[in-house]
Amino acid sequence: MTKEIILDEEMNSQPSCYINRELSWLKFNERVLEEAADETIPLCERLTFLSIFQSNLDEFFMVRVGSLHDMQFLKKEVRENKTNMTPKEQIEAILKQVKKLARQKDAIYDALMEQVEAQGVRIVKFQSISDAERSYLARYFEQEIQPLLSTIIVGKKQPFPFLANKSIHAVAVLETKNDKAKIGIIPCNSGVFERMIPIPTQPGCYILAEELILHYLPHVFDKYKVAEKALVRITRNADIDADSIYDEDLDYREHMEEVVRQRRKLCPIRLELSRSLDAKITESFCRVLDLDKGQVFVSDSPMDMSFVFNVQDVLRGKPELFFQKRVSQHPRMIDRTRPVIDQALEKDLMLSYPYESIKPFLNMLHEAAYDPKVVSIKMTLYRLAKDSKVVEALVEAAENGKQVDVLVELKARFDEENNIAWSRLLEDAGCHVIYGLDGYKVHSKLCLITRKDGNRIEYITQVGTGNYNEKTSRLYTDLSIITSRPEIGLEALEVFRTLSMGETVEHTEHLLVAPKCLQNKVIEKIDREIEIAKAGEEAYIGVKINSLTDKKIIDKLIEASQAGVKIDMVIRGICCLQPGIEGMTENIHIISIVGRYLEHSRIYIFGKGEREQIYIASADYMTRNTLRRVEVALPVYCEELKTRLKEMFGLMLSDNVKARELLEDGIYKKVENGYTPLNSQEMLFQMAYAQPDQH
Repeated sequence: MTKEIILDEEMNSQPSCYINRELSWLKFNERVLEEAADETIPLCERLTFLSIFQSNLDEFFMVRVGSLHDMQFLKKEVRENKTNMTPKEQIEAILKQVKKLARQKDAIYDALMEQVEAQGVRIVKFQSISDAERSYLARYFEQEIQPLLSTIIVGKKQPFPFLANKSIHAVAVLETKNDKAKIGIIPCNSGVFERMIPIPTQPGCYILAEELILHYLPHVFDKYKVAEKALVRITRNADIDADSIYDEDLDYREHMEEVVRQRRKLCPIRLELSRSLDAKITESFCRVLDLDKGQVFVSDSPMDMSFVFNVQDVLRGKPELFFQKRVSQHPRMIDRTRPVIDQALEKDLMLSYPYESIKPFLNMLHEAAYDPKVVSIKMTLYRLAKDSKVVEALVEAAENGKQVDVLVELKARFDEENNIAWSRLLEDAGCHVIYGLDGYKVHSKLCLITRKDGNRIEYITQVGTGNYNEKTSRLYTDLSIITSRPEIGLEALEVFRTLSMGETVEHTEHLLVAPKCLQNKVIEKIDREIEIAKAGEEAYIGVKINSLTDKKIIDKLIEASQAGVKIDMVIRGICCLQPGIEGMTENIHIISIVGRYLEHSRIYIFGKGEREQIYIASADYMTRNTLRRVEVALPVYCEELKTRLKEMFGLMLSDNVKARELLEDGIYKKVENGYTPLNSQEMLFQMAYAQPDQH
């Protein structure tokens, strides 16, 4: 490594070409929020981006801030390895930035709801309704809401209750005759009444259930004087290490069920209020919840934005308020009149979601279930659709006597319960189910179909960048390649063999397989480009990933830039590498695309011309992917597929509608180059529509 990027221990500082992971993620979520403010996007779709911003932030607090909170609580002064920040410093920086983003969110919400009102839908508060409407709502509350409420008064005989994660509660400060204030608490989203309550005197006019409950707290606590009231919402830590609390006396599936139960009860890490409360009351809440004042946020907009989807339902009759409908097309490479297996045996096939449909892959699984020559199906499953057609095909195969081996990752965060249920169903059908590995998540998207045709063994291998999930295949950009190349099939077989033994692959020639054969091989390929550049030849690296945090890879990319390697990167989310710094990263160009579809595909490109190597992968350049998960990257040997992937990558680099460029000052700026507007996602859909259907 060059001297410029070695840590100066005397100065205790890192070079300026590193960006803190958590602050970079907040920049990503700010880009999501910018989509909600973008006037060129249809109104109802902007509401979706606002909801995504909030749900993203919730998960960020539950996982990332939760992890930092644990480190701080345990007094682990582990400094972040790129910016040298302590957990405390990171939390302070995060809270400061989130408060700024919260103000932006409130302003954008108000602007959006003004436009929604102009379309005939109005979300009101009590201050803005007539006496007649107040009378109606009073009767409605008394008859329809109050009988369903659970009320709690915190006192000597009633301790402060457990507040469920992300649930909204109405809280009242109750004055008593002896001047000792009590706290009254009512859960607002029990699920037994509608969130948006219509006001019949004004068509299209609604009030949120929590606002109605908050207003009538004096009616509920009629024996007290309500001194103050507010809506509150708790976000709880969800960062629980399943392996660290493993109980050997429990079946592993039962253990994961216990992990899910424990997560629901972890400590609070954020308190949201709909209005400011007396300082003493706020301090009391913080004391009970073990929070600092900095973890308290006051929000003028609703704390749960999921109701915007109900607003969209009301406005569904106005197509101009939504994106133009797009339908995934039949893949250009696949003849719909012939079995997919037959075509895969002839040539490599590629599906590009959501522009092309996942159906041919599902058809291939169903064909395998009934093909008398198919001996076995092996598959890794990470996240699945609610009504999974993939599981349906695997069950069919098992019931037809095929050997079906499935690794169901029970540690897929927030999908544990879903995957536990699927694992039971697969086992009941006769599949051999593996639950994962100690210390590693199996995040790969790998399927291997083995056929015996006479004396010949045939392998059909599928590798993807995204989950086997029919729903997300219509929402996320992902790639899936199907190949019958025997060298790929044999290495895929080795991946499954080691997984079944509770081990990981030690050596590969073709596939890149984390945790032992991906990071090191990526670094070797970057080293090769460095040597090419030093020899005065054209050297190139192109990368499309979701996040970049792996410091070893980052340092190697800096070294490559210094050697003169041209590097193009499309990184949707976290990026801990600062481009454009003279003498360090001036040869690195980074953009982020946040658009209608979630950019989720991963493409690695090394070299130019005859030296060019292209991969699709399940792995980002994150340490958790490269060293703590089982991931698979597939080399693309078919020239036709290479050309298509380079074309896609080039379109993304040319995007000047949704792309933001990361500048040398750490700011993301919309690409403005004076060229004809090009939205890469829309262009790829137009190309899918323009392709002639295969028969």
